[in-house]
This record gives sequence, structure tokens and C-alpha cells, in this order.
Amino acid sequence: MNISDFYYELPEEQIARFPLGARDASRLLVWQDGEISETGFAEIDRVLPAGSLLVFNNTRVVRARLVMHKPAADSPNHGARIEVFCLEPCEPADYERAFSIKGRCEWKCMVGGLKKWKSGPVNIHFTHDGSIHTLLAWWAGEQNGGEQIVRFEWNADLSFGELLDLLGRVPIPPYLNRDSEDIDNTRYQTVYAAVKGSVAAPTAGLHFTSGLIERLRVGGVETDEVTLHVGAGTFLPVKVADVLEHSMHTEHFEVTLATLDNLIEKRGRVIAVGTTSVRTLESLAALAWRIERSGGPTEGDPELGRPVGQFEPYNIPAEFDGAQALETLIAWTRARGLEKISAATRIMITPAGFQFRIVNGIITNFHQPCSTLLLLVAAFTGGGEWRRIYDHALAQGFRFLSYGDSSLLLR
Repeated sequence: MNISDFYYELPEEQIARFPLGARDASRLLVWQDGEISETGFAEIDRVLPAGSLLVFNNTRVVRARLVMHKPAADSPNHGARIEVFCLEPCEPADYERAFSIKGRCEWKCMVGGLKKWKSGPVNIHFTHDGSIHTLLAWWAGEQNGGEQIVRFEWNADLSFGELLDLLGRVPIPPYLNRDSEDIDNTRYQTVYAAVKGSVAAPTAGLHFTSGLIERLRVGGVETDEVTLHVGAGTFLPVKVADVLEHSMHTEHFEVTLATLDNLIEKRGRVIAVGTTSVRTLESLAALAWRIERSGGPTEGDPELGRPVGQFEPYNIPAEFDGAQALETLIAWTRARGLEKISAATRIMITPAGFQFRIVNGIITNFHQPCSTLLLLVAAFTGGGEWRRIYDHALAQGFRFLSYGDSSLLLR
């Protein structure tokens, strides 16, 4: 499958570099059974199927970009600029502990200016409780894939999460070609964001306001939440000619038992808000199949410490449907007295035979050419429909990418 088949020309003027004045003021393209129509996002309640279950990703974007400096002989604050982009915690590896720890931690990072950082610490000086403190960072080695291990140390009575809130910058997407501004602090975050851990927003959810969500609930649309911490890999284009040779990044997710129960109750009416929710929900089938093939809910093992493989879902028998997958997971979880499933995924959803088992509809923005997100849309709509959808959106002046307009895809 050649990635060039998923290229389209995206004019610069149709990339939304800033959000609109109101979250729900964006336009909404509706694709249902091959028919395309348009409305405003604020009117989405009029086009959602009756009894739908919207599944949001409640991850919270952290201010993961730290601009640090290497001390210079003439000034401790203005030596070589080193930009550290925190991707994933290493020590401690658990997200909750990584954000709550004080004094010292290690993270996988992307580092700008690494050649200038050959030895010694880089720093940021800051004021807290009337005293001057310093956040220090040391380069601690490189991992496969070019990610760097960075050790942080500080003496202020602050957790690392509080330090990022105080010193970090919002990591807006690189394709916006601008520095983050004050507006990004609120608008590059969903109104329901709760669990810290993402370095990119689940952008389909940026269109929702608290009032719109409440109106949907009053009108009979149910909502639920999963957590998937979005990594920087979501921005990586497919750089190989053959799509199937692309290496997917790993992202961590959690789904509660209550949500599993809700999913099976609303079977056939599940609409994922964003591609991150899609990846989470469809990864559940792979965990369930691991249980099923290794002894069932009583004896089986979902191997939660091993990420769902990039192409693992393609090897699940066609007859093992979403209902069976959810029943298996629910039974396994209840048998062990667990309240949630915590795992990770490298799932890659492409038109090369992916079978959707959980998701019946998707709310999503318009994605970059040759991206894994566009491949997901192509897989869901099928038969080359993605190109007809995108041609329509381009011709009608829709705004693209993270701060752009939205689409509702139903089948």
C-alpha cells in the first residue's frame, strides 16, 4: 500500500493557525452512508443518531516544552539555548507518580540543541515562595529512535507537574509554524481534560463546550470517557513508500470497567470523539483476543505489560466481534476485582483490511496528507471515500488540522 495514494494538496491558507472565537463555532461536515452534508458544530445534536454514546478522551495536555540554558561564563542564564520536550516518564514510569514526585525524576525527551549540550547541566532559574530556585537537567543517554533520557533535579517544594505548569510551554503542533501564545493555554485543551499526560491535544474534542455537552445529554446522547496519553509520534508523517513499513509509536491508555459495561450496552451506537478514542477502543479487541486464545476469562492473560502490536488486530478472527471482545474483557476484569484496564498500544489502523469492532462513528478534524490519522479515516470510510470527503472540504473552504473544522463520519 503506497503512501503516495494518500497525498492531497493542502493550501497554506486552509491551515487553521489559531482557534475561532468560540469552540463550537466551527463547521461540521457530515458523511453518512456515502452522502455528504454540512452544518455547524453547535448543531451536532441534530445529526447524531438517537441514543448515541460519545466516547471522549479525557487526557490533559501538559506544558511539556522547557526552554533551558547552559550556563555561560559571563551569565548563568544566557548560555546556549536547549529546548527539552518531555515525552514520557522513565523514573518513575507511572504518569501519576511522575507528575506528583518532588526533587528528582527522569523522562524520555526530544532535545533541541543537543550538540551544544555535551556535558554538565542546563537550567532554568525561577522564583517560588519569595525565593529563587533552579531546575537542573542532565543528559543521561540516548534510546532507540533518537529519544533522549533527561534527568531533572530541583529543590523547590513543588511536584514535577507543578514545575511544568509554572515553567513549561504548551506544545502546539509544529505544522502551525508559530510559537505558543496565551490563547493556546486554554484553547489547546478540551473542556473535559482531566488526566495529565499528553504532549498533544485530542483535537476533535476542542470543538465541545460544557453547554453543548450538557445539551447533548439532555437530548438523550450519552457520554463516557477513556484516557489515552497522546504522544509526539502523532505528528510523524509516514516517510516510507510502503505504508506497512511505517513504525508506530506507543501510547498508554486506561479504560474503566464501568466504561466497558457502557460500551456493550450501547453496542452499535458508539461514536468515538477523535482518532485517539478510536485507537483506544479498537485496541480493546486485541487485549480480549489475547485472553480468549490463552484460556478465556478465567485462565487467560491479556499481557497488559506488552503494548498492542501495530498489526496485532489484523490477526483476530473475523467472527470474534466487538460484543465477544467486550464480554471477554468484562468477565476477565471482574474475575480479578479490577476497576480498570491499564495498557499501551501501537495499533495502526489502515485500509489494508482493518476490521472495526467497537466504533460505529467518528468525530474528527481534517488531517495532514500522508499521515497515519488520514489512513485511519480512509480505513473507516472505505473505498477511497476519504478523497471525496477531503475534496469536498477543500473546495468548500473548510479549515484544516488541529484548530480547524470538524467532521462526523457515520456508517
